[in-house]
Amino acid sequence: MYGLAAYTWWGVVAIYFKAVAHVNAFEVLAHRVIGAALLLGLFMRVQGKWPAAFVALRDRRTVLTLLGTTGLIAVNWFVFIWSVANDHLMEASLGYFINPLVNVFLGFVVLHERLRAWQWVSVALAASGVAYLTIAMGEPPVIAMVLAGSFGMYGLLRKTVGVDALTGLTFETTLLWPLAVGYVVFLGVRGDLAFAHISWRTDVLLSVGGIVTAAPLLWFANAAKRLKLSTLGFLQYIAPSMQFLLAVLVFGEPFERMHAVSFGLIWLGLTAFSIESLATARRKG
Repeated sequence: MYGLAAYTWWGVVAIYFKAVAHVNAFEVLAHRVIGAALLLGLFMRVQGKWPAAFVALRDRRTVLTLLGTTGLIAVNWFVFIWSVANDHLMEASLGYFINPLVNVFLGFVVLHERLRAWQWVSVALAASGVAYLTIAMGEPPVIAMVLAGSFGMYGLLRKTVGVDALTGLTFETTLLWPLAVGYVVFLGVRGDLAFAHISWRTDVLLSVGGIVTAAPLLWFANAAKRLKLSTLGFLQYIAPSMQFLLAVLVFGEPFERMHAVSFGLIWLGLTAFSIESLATARRKG
């Protein structure tokens, strides 16, 4: 239930960002960071994790790694917010569809993990789908590539750091918090702040940005403790599938032949990847 809740939330969260599309994407991100940092800090206190976190953060390598993940997650969040506001949710969903295969490829390149034959086939099919879309569009699907690349690198770096998901994310949002507050103050001084200047509806939506961010991450952390990695692997397709359906059926984004071919190749690659992963997990018991 935790896993389903997290991935379903991520699948429909575009509705929230579409509702605040009239607000500057940087301001939406700032309110998201401010609220998330406060909520996650409170959860850290309730769970008594602050002392252990301070001990872990004395390690220079840990701090430097988390500085890197902070930048990557900020880029990922901003690009997704911008893509929804500017009617590119379908391309964003493409990024999250190819993300599992990007993770496999990064494991091969950076961690020197061996890829099995069907994993190579999966990566090749996904790469073919992206290449076809690039040729058909006349330009690469930048949004998809940035989202998949930033989240893939984020996951890779987080694998190498010795802190749990809650502690790491709390550090990341806390590090971004002064920048977010400073940006909101800057907008207020310049007279461009949306919060408290458009409508009560906008104020409420921006105020719950922290909950929108923190809730699914906490659910995911609970799911990760209780589920096999293979089960999480299958659940992760819920979010981009729902994003894709929202983009085409609700937001009316165009789905043309080139999209059908590209997504078809990627879905075929994901199918091969999923079947191979499930078979490998069963053989290992």
